[in-house]
Amino acid sequence: MLEHFQWLPFLAAITVLTMSPGVDTILVMRNAASGGWRLGFLTSLGICMGLFAHATVSALGLSVILLGSAGLFTAFKLVGAAYLVYLGGQAIRSAMKPVGMTFKDAKNPKSLTAWGSFRQGILSNVLNPKPIIFYMAFLPQFIDPSYSALAQSLFMASLHFIIAMVWQTFLALMVHKARVWLARPKVALVLDGLTGVLLLGFGVKLALSQR
Repeated sequence: MLEHFQWLPFLAAITVLTMSPGVDTILVMRNAASGGWRLGFLTSLGICMGLFAHATVSALGLSVILLGSAGLFTAFKLVGAAYLVYLGGQAIRSAMKPVGMTFKDAKNPKSLTAWGSFRQGILSNVLNPKPIIFYMAFLPQFIDPSYSALAQSLFMASLHFIIAMVWQTFLALMVHKARVWLARPKVALVLDGLTGVLLLGFGVKLALSQR
């Protein structure tokens, strides 16, 4: 199955896609800034677990149904857009009360938990129809019809998983190293405000997109 696999083109394309700034990058960095690199890591883990869902959906052909049914695709897209707007609203709300980003604030019941970080990551990815479209258009170029499309799709999703986890964990660690700077209220105000605006923008753009 791997004898004729085009390793370099696939890895190059997936690496560029992974390193391109987007919703995933924003969530990982914000959660790492709020709760340390471990929460950033768990956010990344949730995001990357969602890749297997997209790969499975693509391989089984369910994405054809989503793309072929305008109503179903629109509904799915709006759910994802609403979740991004919700996350953006939360960030802007935090920006309105800039107290500085803390890292291990066990006394704060509203602080982000490990499960909350993982859940945010997986929901933001699974509820975004863009990866389904990307996988549907991209993965078939590397699939050998002589073998199981599902097995090959999951294999490629595994490679994507590894690359994304390495990159996003690196980002989480870099943010964690800057925790003293990030703890300043004025910095928290700017970062939370910027994060909120970007997430709201992604949500609105997704809701208004034709595909």
